[in-house]
Amino acid sequence: MASTGSKGGQRVSILYSFPHAIGAPGIGWTAWNQVNELVRAGHEVHVVAASVARRVPGLASVETSLTVAGRRIPHRAIGRDRALAWHDTVAARSVARRAPEVVHVWPLAASRTIAAAARSGIPSFREVPNTHTGNAYEVVARESARLGLTPRAGASHSADPRRLATEEREWATATALLVPSEAVATTFLERGFDPSRLRRHRYGCTPDATVTRIGSGSTGLTAVFLGRVEPRKGLHHALDAWLASSACGHGRLLVFGAIDDDYRSVLADRLAHPSVELRGVTNAPMHELAGADVLLLPTIEEGSALVTYEAQVAGCVPLVSTAAGALLDHDVHGLLHDVGDVATLTAQLDLLAGDPDTLARLSAGAMAHAPELSWAAAAQSLLAAYGRTSSLAPKGSERADAA
Repeated sequence: MASTGSKGGQRVSILYSFPHAIGAPGIGWTAWNQVNELVRAGHEVHVVAASVARRVPGLASVETSLTVAGRRIPHRAIGRDRALAWHDTVAARSVARRAPEVVHVWPLAASRTIAAAARSGIPSFREVPNTHTGNAYEVVARESARLGLTPRAGASHSADPRRLATEEREWATATALLVPSEAVATTFLERGFDPSRLRRHRYGCTPDATVTRIGSGSTGLTAVFLGRVEPRKGLHHALDAWLASSACGHGRLLVFGAIDDDYRSVLADRLAHPSVELRGVTNAPMHELAGADVLLLPTIEEGSALVTYEAQVAGCVPLVSTAAGALLDHDVHGLLHDVGDVATLTAQLDLLAGDPDTLARLSAGAMAHAPELSWAAAAQSLLAAYGRTSSLAPKGSERADAA
C-alpha cells in the first residue's frame, strides 16, 4: 500500500533500474535528475545502477551491478551485451527482494526485470529516450545516404538487428512505455502500438545560478548550434538556412560539439564562411546559450533534446524542428519548422535578425516558461505517467487490487 509522503500525497515505492553510470553526462544525467526529484518529492526510491557517478541523497537503497570493491567495471571489460544482461539479472533479483509498487527500466537491460515485475503483479515502465529504434535507423540511413555518407559502424543510430530485437521484446512486455515527446509517440503509433500503452512525460533542465541572461550584445544576430555534430542533428540544414539568410551578413553562428570527420568534409565549404565558427565541445552550455540570441537545432531525429529546455531557461530563442521534441509553443517560446524545411528556417532567421522586438518577445516568453521546464516539474509528469499503480498491474496478478 502507498503511504503518505513527506511532501503530501501518496508515497510511492519505485525500483529504478539504470544500466549505466547514474549521474554521468548524457543519459546518466537525465536518470540522476529523475531519481533525485522523485526522492525530493518524498517517494521511496531504490536504485539499481551499473555504477554511481554522482550520489543521490535520500535513496531508500542503492545497488550497483558493475562495481567491485568500490571500483567501476567498464562495460567493455566483460563485453557490452554481457554487462547489460548481468545488470538486468541483478535488477530482476532486486524486484523480487524489494517488492516495489512501480518498476522503471531503461533500454537494453530490462527483459528479466520486466518479467520479474510481471510475476509479482508490479507495473513496469520502459523509458523511451528516443524515437522507435527502427525509425531512427531508417531516418539516419536515409539522411546519411543523401549526404553521400555511411553511418558509422557501432554508432547508436546505425542499424543493429540484434539491438532492435532486444528493444522490441522490452516494448512488448513492459506495462507501458514512457515517451518524452509527441515526436517519439508518433513513431510508435505509426508502427501500430496501442496509444494507451504510451505514457507521455517530459525531461527537464537545471538552471545554473551563476549564469544570467546577457544576450549577444552585438549588432548582428548570434546563433548557436549545440550538440553532437552529425547528420542526425541537422547542422547541414542550419548552415544552409544561415547562409541563405540576412543574419550571416553581420551575425555569427557558433557551432559547439564533437564533429564526425566525414561529416565535416561534407560541410567544409559552408563551415569556411567567415560568419561560422567551430568552437568544439563546451563545458558551459548554459553560459553559451545565455550569451546568444537563438538556438538552431533543425534535427532530423530526436527524443526530446535537453538543449531545447536549457535554451529557453537561458532566454535563447529556440529555432528547432518538430523532430527535436522541444517542449514549447510556436511563436510563444520559440519557433518551429518541419524537418528539412530550410526555407522556413531561413525566413525565421531573417525575421529575428530584422525585428528586435519579436526577438525580445520570444526571449521573454522562453524565460517565463522556465518553471514548467524544471526537473521538479518533470518528476510530477513522470508520476502522472506511472498513474495509479493498482490500475496498471498486469491482469490476473496477485497485486491487482493493491492501492
